[in-house]
Amino acid sequence: MATFTDFNLKLVVVEQLMYTDGTLTPVFRIAELLKERGLGDDPWTYAYDHDLAYKVVPEARAHFEALEISEELLASVRELVMDGGLRVYQECAPVWDGEDDLFDIGTLDDLALLPNLRRISGSEFLGPELRSALTARGIVAD
Repeated sequence: MATFTDFNLKLVVVEQLMYTDGTLTPVFRIAELLKERGLGDDPWTYAYDHDLAYKVVPEARAHFEALEISEELLASVRELVMDGGLRVYQECAPVWDGEDDLFDIGTLDDLALLPNLRRISGSEFLGPELRSALTARGIVAD
């Protein structure tokens, strides 16, 4: 199984595979996890009550960090979308409003895990150096 070094890039990949394509299952829902653990069933309330507003809920981080993605699924990724409204972000940080750098991608070293990636939409969320790295790899950044 592949190991990601950049948690936030992994989340964008999870968005594509789990919430868009439906090929990475089961679908993670923070409300269900909290309920299963007896922590309530309202992610917003849980985040506020535990000083986790605008932060990644530790239970969600642990889930996605441990989530294994097969090389076959990674090879199926041809396009990624970066947007502050991604479902995976809502599941990780239910109160997050997209107005800070919580989910900024710091490195593209993990692109080697995505051999068929051809396009990243919303690349304006990446700095100029990262956009240049995409172009150098032949990945369309728009």
